Amino acid sequence: MDKQVTVYWRPGCGFCARLLRDIDSAGMTHRKINIWDDPSAARFVRSVARGNETVPTVTVGEKAFVNPSLRQLQEALA
Repeated sequence: MDKQVTVYWRPGCGFCARLLRDIDSAGMTHRKINIWDDPSAARFVRSVARGNETVPTVTVGEKAFVNPSLRQLQEALA
């Protein structure tokens, strides 16, 4: 079973933009969810980021990463 990569992001976030560029450059399939457009996504991010809306937050399968590196995501997919 493939692990799905979901990137929780928001407009204007430089860290999000950099990670998304890295993910695209690596050819990693992912879906993006803007936490400003999706209140349930914002709640999820707060639930894994100690009450903060820290982005990028990324899930790989069932595992959540707050502000991960590309390498962490690649290792989680391995």
